[in-house]
Amino acid sequence: MQSIKDTYQRITDTIVEQLEAGTKPWIRPWRGNVRSSIIPLRATGEAYRGINVIMLWLSGQLSGYEENTWITYRQASELGGQVRKGEKGTLVVKYGTFTPKEREDVDRTIPYLKGYTVFNVEQIENLPDRFKSPVEDAAVEPLPVLENVETFIKRTGALVSYGGTKACYRPALDDILIPDRNRFISEVHLYSTALHELGHWTGAKSRLDRDLSGRFGKEAYAIEELCAEMTAAFVCADLGIAHDTRGNTTAYIESWLKVLKQDKRAIIAAAAKAQAAADFLHSLQGAETKKAP
Repeated sequence: MQSIKDTYQRITDTIVEQLEAGTKPWIRPWRGNVRSSIIPLRATGEAYRGINVIMLWLSGQLSGYEENTWITYRQASELGGQVRKGEKGTLVVKYGTFTPKEREDVDRTIPYLKGYTVFNVEQIENLPDRFKSPVEDAAVEPLPVLENVETFIKRTGALVSYGGTKACYRPALDDILIPDRNRFISEVHLYSTALHELGHWTGAKSRLDRDLSGRFGKEAYAIEELCAEMTAAFVCADLGIAHDTRGNTTAYIESWLKVLKQDKRAIIAAAAKAQAAADFLHSLQGAETKKAP
């Protein structure tokens, strides 16, 4: 069995390799079937979370999969399917905690991370038809999701002002500044930017209480930027819209690489914080607001 350290290292090595190649692995290519979930799903239909979303997006992007359901070899066999010979699986992880038997302090738990392998349903033959998305008869018009995103942002209660040329969250004033709408190339850029800043907004002391004191070039800053980027990617996926970065420069990527190479747990921690931020934003929505299928 692989050690916990090996699992952390394998994940971090994969992310670093793609960043060095110029690929941001939390960017879904959005090329799949329109009726297929954007967030990766288990055989049960349950959504993967955290770093598993990133790892499966990356695998799907590199392999060109259109489907976004991932299952284990055993699950495939139980369903009457067979992984094709020569197919390579994708590493995902299971989080958990345990209490050492020799300790009587029940409040003292130790976290663990266990890696295991899953396969995309496109790698498996003879699966039930429910794992295949319907064939589209004609080109599909862009999803009319802009109003949904506007509503999502409004329901968070964040103070968002449009104008000027800068996008930022201001902790001292607890507000968000977004450039004039006509400065954006498309609605994808606009809403990705707004959700990125909302990601920072969740980190305020009165909300999720993350460290927002870092400055560019510092580790805390790099981690927070990674968190905000992945928060936007997760929420965009939940809302069924494409995600595009704010045009992050080489300097940003270099700062991320520096942190990831120094700390192999950093990307997993950032993904967990991003998932918590996305969950927090969803918790501010009304009961009638649902994630995209």
